[in-house]
Amino acid sequence: MRTLLEVLQLSTHHLEKSGMDHARRQAEELIADALGLKRMQLYLEHDRPLQAVELDLIRERLARRAKGEPNPYIHGEVDFHDCRLKVTQDVLIPRQETGVLVDKVIQELKGHEKNKLLLDLCCGSGCIGIALKKRFPDLKVVLSDLCPKALAVARENAEREEVQVELLQGDLLEPFLGRKAHYLVCNPPYISEAEFHGLDREVKEFEPRHALVAGATGLEFYEKLAKQLPTCLAPGAKIWFEIGYAQGPALLSLFGQAPWKNAQVSQDWSGKDRFFSLENE
Repeated sequence: MRTLLEVLQLSTHHLEKSGMDHARRQAEELIADALGLKRMQLYLEHDRPLQAVELDLIRERLARRAKGEPNPYIHGEVDFHDCRLKVTQDVLIPRQETGVLVDKVIQELKGHEKNKLLLDLCCGSGCIGIALKKRFPDLKVVLSDLCPKALAVARENAEREEVQVELLQGDLLEPFLGRKAHYLVCNPPYISEAEFHGLDREVKEFEPRHALVAGATGLEFYEKLAKQLPTCLAPGAKIWFEIGYAQGPALLSLFGQAPWKNAQVSQDWSGKDRFFSLENE
């Protein structure tokens, strides 16, 4: 029967052979997560023999990680903005940049959320809309996505976080036609076909392609939204997009005339253009 330390050493070697960076740290995190321990406990209990069921779980997770599968998918959950969200390969993994976007929306909504409707378009896991609903219980939130499997994940996350949201399935704004949103947040596909081939292996091979790639230019979803949005927005509605780091000028041009106003590009923590906000008249 192998001890914790022996399994840690073997796991580190296996990840090194598969070409993983920081193999020791990754092995520590993977084993600690599988066993429900803190990383430090691996060393405090280094001579503890592992049971067969524990070894099987570690081997299964180690094999997935060695193939490049991201840790959040292996673990099945991720922390995001005071929420503990389920993630599967049917949805993108919520990232820090999207958390910054939520912070920006929160600052705008404070004191202006009652009796208002917010649409989280291309919602994926529901991370944006659920985090905002949790922060503003009086805000009516609608989650919408084309993918039924993504919506199933979003529904489960809403139930786990005990928030009441409406879920719609369909292509962009089609399921929302006839209604008016006061706020709209959207993290759409914005990667071009050429950019997709240069993405990290973990993203390219495991995250849903349809949630990443917009088309030949990466601007296709924004072009559709520029045409479709006016009929689905209340007067003075505010809109926030997550965008690609080089797309700011194109969006300023696309949304540079009526009915749009106050278009603005802002940056993420690394100083790269990442967010776009505007209002309709």
